[in-house]
Amino acid sequence: MNVKLTLTIDKGVIMKAKIAAHKSGRSLSNMVETYLKTQVSKEEADQQSAYSPLITSLKGSIPLADGLDYKDELKSALTNKYR
Repeated sequence: MNVKLTLTIDKGVIMKAKIAAHKSGRSLSNMVETYLKTQVSKEEADQQSAYSPLITSLKGSIPLADGLDYKDELKSALTNKYR
């Protein structure tokens, strides 16, 4: 069931979004709905995660060096710590 929604958005943003929607052959409503579905599914996935939202947001923020295996590094650090 579709329901009408009124949003207040900057006019320039709306114009650019309409052009992008037209270029992709979609409606602006469809683009907004798809975006909202994506955000809701991300939020649901974060809530089901074993990590806190803060930790989840940091995931992948530090690139690992090529060939570096974090499990081996963790094992090595813990072994050195508890010797």
